[in-house]
Amino acid sequence: MRRTLISAACAVVTATTVLAVPASALPNQTSGQASEYVVLYKDGVSLAKARAAVKAAGGTIVRENTDVGVATVRSTNTGFAAQARRQGALDGAATNRVIGRAPKAAKVTKQFAVEKEGRGQTTGATTARTSKKAEEPLADLQWDMKQIRATAKGSYKVEPGDKRVLVGVIDTGIDGSHPDIRPNFNRALSRNFTTDIPADANGDEVDGPCADEPDKSCNDPADVDENEHGTHVASTIASPRNRLGMAGVAPNVSLVNLRAGQDSGYFFLQPSVDALTFAGKHGIDVVNMSYYIDPWLFNCTNNPADSPADQAEQQTIIKATNRALDFAHRHGVTLVAAAGNEAIDYTKTNTDETSPDFASEPGEKPYTRTIPTSCLSLPGEGKHVIPVSSTGISKRKAYYSSYGKGYIAVAAPGGDKYDTADQKLNDKAGIWAAYPESLARERGELNADGTPNTPRVVRSCKAGVCAYYQSIQGTSMASPHAAGVAALIVSRYGKRDRSNGGLTLAPAAVRSILTGTATATPCPPTGSYTYTRYVKQPDGSFRKVVTTHACEGSKSYNGFYGKGIVDAFNAVKR
Repeated sequence: MRRTLISAACAVVTATTVLAVPASALPNQTSGQASEYVVLYKDGVSLAKARAAVKAAGGTIVRENTDVGVATVRSTNTGFAAQARRQGALDGAATNRVIGRAPKAAKVTKQFAVEKEGRGQTTGATTARTSKKAEEPLADLQWDMKQIRATAKGSYKVEPGDKRVLVGVIDTGIDGSHPDIRPNFNRALSRNFTTDIPADANGDEVDGPCADEPDKSCNDPADVDENEHGTHVASTIASPRNRLGMAGVAPNVSLVNLRAGQDSGYFFLQPSVDALTFAGKHGIDVVNMSYYIDPWLFNCTNNPADSPADQAEQQTIIKATNRALDFAHRHGVTLVAAAGNEAIDYTKTNTDETSPDFASEPGEKPYTRTIPTSCLSLPGEGKHVIPVSSTGISKRKAYYSSYGKGYIAVAAPGGDKYDTADQKLNDKAGIWAAYPESLARERGELNADGTPNTPRVVRSCKAGVCAYYQSIQGTSMASPHAAGVAALIVSRYGKRDRSNGGLTLAPAAVRSILTGTATATPCPPTGSYTYTRYVKQPDGSFRKVVTTHACEGSKSYNGFYGKGIVDAFNAVKR
């Protein structure tokens, strides 16, 4: 689920000076380079006054979300953010991205490193065994579905889901043409809330030149995924039972693509807010959020390591995100999120060396800061959200999964490729789900005849139609298992939605059933897990890596598993 920029002391002095003077005294210093900002309107202020305040600060509104009072604004005024924060009708401003800069050099972007561990293997391709007649052909690979009893003899038999239940996937997109997603893909409701970004403010490549896109455009349609992450998530939630490949947790519900993530894996504030409010207004029952909002892994309101400008920016991100989460929750959306892949206890003081991970202004780079428990990683620690930790094939907490009593609500299978007998990476211990064929071909993972040449990709064919699946791991993969169970709960116990059609069930009720039917799982007998992994090095040798994570709490509620591991069958059998 995760991916990795701030000025030196002189910049802090400058920001302090700017904030210390009245807005009327601040000059409009034009840089010639347009930048984009997210502006938060003050509660109760009329749109006319808010818009006038944006104009007075030197900005032009390019997009406006009136449901929660958030606007995307462009300005060439280098002091715009500071001036906006001094306007009485505005409640904050956060830098978003630079506009119009061409890439100067390719770099490794925020590409979900934990999930993709092991990529590059090109020998020993997996041969998948065809499953029993009652199951999907690749069901034998799905230890995760067995762990939560989402199987032909389990929840599928009682409640496979209802097509009227809508699950929004707020992610990098969904490959709506994938043969094992297409039957459940709601193309009419799907939306793309973001635009590909060629480069950051430093000129470093992010999504790459628009001309290099498959469609030669930075504005992608709402049925593509040029990353892979969102397609995998969607497949875990609701791949159908169609005798092709594998089935998801809720194989009969509908999938809605609410794209808020860049191809490179970044997720910014405005698209996240827009996706959440769209979900609330259009009858989406459950959303899955397997990401954090960039550029701050943790948002702090008054961290002494941050400049006043950066503190104000993080305050804006917190307020805007919680407004959107509140809106979605009030409108019947159950909010499920990944707990994070930092392998840390969120309820303790931590250190962040990765933020800000995106350069919205020239010269920005990440720096080290101490993170107290008051800081928030969003949306996981936002209002009304159900944070999900990750388990491996043995049910132990995955080595990468973040945790913490009071943070984790439930656990679910997310894969742990080192949860193996020899403690070396094995793709069979990851989570298998749909993979866009276009990406497999682009990455050289298929032979000329279409068969995979890497153990982390498998193929399933039916009547001349072939589909591809890959093994990855992460709390990004755990969260959709919980979201799928939530969708089954709405399918089983929901009532007719008089406002939007379909079914609906109050998010509080969904959460209660989800946590109440989870399988209570205690902390380890010793109170901690020690993870020993043998990580393959470039020269073919293995490096031993040992880490220990301490678990706090009882069997019924603890920092590793929350209320327990979700159970699809338990959730719907009543």
